[in-house]
Amino acid sequence: MFSIGVLIVSDKGSQGEREDLCGAVIKEVLSDLGTVEYYHIVPDDRSLIQEQLIYMCDVLKLNLVLTSGGTGFAERDVTPEATWSVINKVVPGISNAMLFYGLQKTPRAMLSRAISGIRRKSLIINLPGSPKGVRESLEAIKDSLGHGLEILLGQTGECGQS
Repeated sequence: MFSIGVLIVSDKGSQGEREDLCGAVIKEVLSDLGTVEYYHIVPDDRSLIQEQLIYMCDVLKLNLVLTSGGTGFAERDVTPEATWSVINKVVPGISNAMLFYGLQKTPRAMLSRAISGIRRKSLIINLPGSPKGVRESLEAIKDSLGHGLEILLGQTGECGQS
């Protein structure tokens, strides 16, 4: 079982003007992969997002950090930029898999700017800000996520070994 952190990025959610529904979807879909040990909501503010990502990776040492929200075209959508500034390695395959899966459902999936990457021993993945988008994105990557985390944490060998 892996330790999971959830960061909801929402101006309205951080002010109590909108109920977060994405966190519950993440907990449900990934319940057999691990437990959500940290959950926080921040406004669409790059420095606050960066601070939380660093805290979850460097201090809490969570294995998997999921953000939800702030990946679109709006001026205040800065989650990918905040993530990019704290990762050491980019993992485009995860984001590409979510995009490919999403495009099977709606052509609007192409409007996501979500990225995925590694900071030390933590995998950070940007998810959309809607419960439906979160569920579909996690469905796209869930089967390979555990194996990727095992490799990151040194718990198993490389993917190509039979």
